[in-house]
Amino acid sequence: MEQVRVRLANGIELDVVDTGPPPGQDDADTLIFLHGFPESHRTWRHQIAHFRDRYRCIAPDQRGYRGSSKPQDAASYTPDKLIGDIFQLADALGVETFTIVGHDWGGAIAWGVALGGQGSRVTRAIIANAPHPLVFQRLLYTHPGQREASQYIRGFRDPANDALIREKGIPGILEQEVTWGRSDAMEQAEHDALMRDYEDRDAAVGMINYYRASPIVVPPMDAPFEIPADWTPPALPDLSIPTLVIWALDDGALPPENLQGLDEVIDDLTVVEVPGCGHFIPWEAPQAVNEAMEDFLSR
Repeated sequence: MEQVRVRLANGIELDVVDTGPPPGQDDADTLIFLHGFPESHRTWRHQIAHFRDRYRCIAPDQRGYRGSSKPQDAASYTPDKLIGDIFQLADALGVETFTIVGHDWGGAIAWGVALGGQGSRVTRAIIANAPHPLVFQRLLYTHPGQREASQYIRGFRDPANDALIREKGIPGILEQEVTWGRSDAMEQAEHDALMRDYEDRDAAVGMINYYRASPIVVPPMDAPFEIPADWTPPALPDLSIPTLVIWALDDGALPPENLQGLDEVIDDLTVVEVPGCGHFIPWEAPQAVNEAMEDFLSR
């Protein structure tokens, strides 16, 4: 998948896959794919190959990743900036309306893009193993399994690990902080390419800054498992556009309890559960993801 360099109005430059149907199908709908941590646009390699004969498929390496702009300060990775990048990318590529597709951190951004763009720019949302921000925060307060699985975020945020990140990059911090299993199902060539990406220490800092700039609160394990009396839920609107949530049930980082309550905040919700699959569902179970997306998009 060839990439083009796209400069956004805010000065950020992204390396982007922009592929789609042959000439003569200029009215094809657009899918914008957002990858998660710690990957790249290639998270969606199977989906782009499947859909690009009928849809315009756009997949950036988001800020902080690979060859895209990599600001080194955490303030450059607040949710408003990450979400703004996607709308500015659509503007730069002449895309008026689109379906947003996201996994992991890309899914977190996709929730924000969908909530901010529903009724105008964003027509549909497809989320794969990325928790709704309201549901996720509640689970971090009340669910022992989710809180334990998310303790790595506290390690990512700890300035005491800055030297480790600079010395050993993403593999070093993952080895130290992540206790839940990671899939070994990735093809060897993809794994080798990812290891080469990890050698960029500026990218490592950028990737970790996603966690450091996030407003999500991860309590320590010895904190009470209850919602704090002074917690004010974020003032988020309900999501009114058609939304597909695809969830791998064997995700060690995000248990299926993240599906509970989604029907209370999403008006038009479709949930597809995928058993026997871990966190990286776009490439661990590509056929299941493609089929779920196909059914949803054909409605």
